[in-house]
Amino acid sequence: MSYFLRALALAALLAVAGCQSAPVQEMSDARQAISVARKAGAEQHAPYDLKAAMDYLSSAETFISERRYDMARRDAVSAKSSALDALRASSDKSDSPTN
Repeated sequence: MSYFLRALALAALLAVAGCQSAPVQEMSDARQAISVARKAGAEQHAPYDLKAAMDYLSSAETFISERRYDMARRDAVSAKSSALDALRASSDKSDSPTN
């Protein structure tokens, strides 16, 4: 019986370890980065990077609704990265002298 309990405990531990939680922090980070990029003028100065960020975020939201948290986390991180690219491009354009 002791063997059975150990096996049951191990199975329960593996089941819990396999469960992933929703990427709440990553989603929040991505949304914030997109917001900051928009405020910096990314819609005008870096529309492709901003669109990529929004597309990744949308994809992450879809994955969350499907409980595919690993894919959602990946796309949320990509959304943040693209938003930061848009922010850098916007900052570079606003820092350059105008004619």
